[in-house]
Amino acid sequence: MTTVLIADDQPLQRLGFRMLLEGTPGMSAVGEAGNGADAVRMTAELRPDVVLMDVRMPGMDGIEATRRITASGGRTRILILTTFDLDEYVYAGLRAGASGFLLKDARPEELLAGIQAVATGDAIVSPSLTRRLMDAYIGSGPATTEQAPPDDPRLRALSEREREILLAIGQGLTNTEIADQFVLTESTVKKHVGRVLAKVGARDRIQAVILAYDMGLVRPRS
Repeated sequence: MTTVLIADDQPLQRLGFRMLLEGTPGMSAVGEAGNGADAVRMTAELRPDVVLMDVRMPGMDGIEATRRITASGGRTRILILTTFDLDEYVYAGLRAGASGFLLKDARPEELLAGIQAVATGDAIVSPSLTRRLMDAYIGSGPATTEQAPPDDPRLRALSEREREILLAIGQGLTNTEIADQFVLTESTVKKHVGRVLAKVGARDRIQAVILAYDMGLVRPRS
């Protein structure tokens, strides 16, 4: 059973999410929060698998709530909900530790699939959207690796192949594209990705992209 906490300041929105979850086998809404502070408190009490987190809420917003929840070190994953697909708050939420985001008007099947993906440790921001986010909020233009990255200790822990995989993740490539580039099977790529995430301390693929930029392994082209 995948348990979900709904954090949204709109009662009707929360009701709609609850009805969808309760009508779906294998999913359960374990609580509702109308602001970020309640979301943090209820997450600590209920330990849901996923929090559906609205960005704009009174008092503590969804970004700060996400930061506090992920900083606690628990297993709960955060799925950001937003009205705009390139809202600067969304990028801030991803940097705060969210595992992805969906638009509030996403189709029910998209929302359910997103919740399940996040609950199992995947990120649900598509590679193409990842590139747009990185270009919009870290710099402009496609990623480049023309400059040598700094000697980050997390990079030293990676094998040569694993560093290549992290670079590819940072450039927004899918597993299929990575497999094609390095002439590997997708199952092998998945194993490499899993090892990379563990070694650099990334919760999911999105956090690995952000780390690749932060460590200087990938840079936006100016």
